[in-house]
Amino acid sequence: MTATQFKPQLSVPQILQMNLGFLGLQFSFGLQQSNMGPIYRYLGADEATMPLLWLAGPVTGLIVQPVIGAMSDRTVTRLGRRTPYFLIGALLCSLCLFAMPYSPSLWAAASLLWVLDAANNVTMEPYRAYVGDRLDARQRPLGFLSQSAFTGLAQTLSYLAPSLLVWWGISSDAVDANGVPAITRIAFIAGGMISLVTILWSVWRVPERPLPKAERAAIRAAPLSARQTLRDLIDAIAEMPPAMRQLALAMLFQWYAMFAYWQYIALALARLLYGTSDPASPGFREAVLVSGQLGAFYNFIAFIAAFAMVPAARALGAKPVHAACLALSGLAMLSLPGFESEAALFVPMAGIGLGWASMMGNPYVMLADAIPPARTGIYMGIFNMFIVIPMLLESVTMWLVYRPLLGGDPRNVLLLAGGLMLAAAMATMTVRAPRT
Repeated sequence: MTATQFKPQLSVPQILQMNLGFLGLQFSFGLQQSNMGPIYRYLGADEATMPLLWLAGPVTGLIVQPVIGAMSDRTVTRLGRRTPYFLIGALLCSLCLFAMPYSPSLWAAASLLWVLDAANNVTMEPYRAYVGDRLDARQRPLGFLSQSAFTGLAQTLSYLAPSLLVWWGISSDAVDANGVPAITRIAFIAGGMISLVTILWSVWRVPERPLPKAERAAIRAAPLSARQTLRDLIDAIAEMPPAMRQLALAMLFQWYAMFAYWQYIALALARLLYGTSDPASPGFREAVLVSGQLGAFYNFIAFIAAFAMVPAARALGAKPVHAACLALSGLAMLSLPGFESEAALFVPMAGIGLGWASMMGNPYVMLADAIPPARTGIYMGIFNMFIVIPMLLESVTMWLVYRPLLGGDPRNVLLLAGGLMLAAAMATMTVRAPRT
């Protein structure tokens, strides 16, 4: 066994600490998912064209993550090859979270989201690549699914943060001149601090291992440069493993569905529970709080389910587990518009939570077993294209179909999302992924 193949086993506490930074990273994403739609509506965005304002995530992910993944494969520093990206991304992310709820206009908020998503993307794929670097095949399910668990926990807290502030006595009707509630501003400030502190903890407690001499020499023989990065990207795409190519269709369906769900769930609940589409109404603000509570619940389900999926993925393989979870999520989304009481809405959230836990873990288990270890960073970055391209398509097509085909009703967006999740489950079963 060569030096590059040998990977010392880590304890469970070590694996959890190395992935703790994912909690801060996903707290930021949770704040975006639960609050950017309402913030855009507070600042005057139109329902049909609102997805265009979400282009920041898919576009920056499409450009930034593959490039950063390729760069991190060839980075050699005293801190490691992935760590510099964690730190730079976390700092920029925190600064943007502090500023976002104070946006004076719609375009200021949209511009900040571009920088925030770019910062998150600088951190994301090197972090995923680090799991492939540090863990062997036996420990990867725990590594990636612990990231999924921290995603569930972080987003539980981020979705629930505004409601917690209301329960602690801050009025949901306390708004600034732009209509943005005070509870939203406080949640974003907390998110900025959590994002930075958790990344720093992970870097300190479980630092990267020094690269073997042979690997370091190979990197220095073809040092980091724009030309080399482009050549690496082109070569990696041309030599993409078959299982990775086969995952593309399932990823298209599931991420189009999830992005549409995040954008329109609060708007759908405002109509479903309070019969309103007016962002200045108390009913709309209540719907945003309910959306956060439901989101917190499905993310808590994801937090618990992610750990339960570790033995299931080892015993059955990640593919059938992922397909089953996507199917349950699709059925849950299809059932949502049929519920008219707040309490009953928590039932389908269990299905969405199972789907979300699987989306954040099992595809990466399937991918990590199919790609060469020396190119983990670049392939994790390219794999992110399978996430951001569906988001990009949703952003540029939803406004075309929202009124003509979906009747201008956000509840119908949830039905579309549910159907696409079922399609994703069927597409997943066609993937011929290697089993470890």
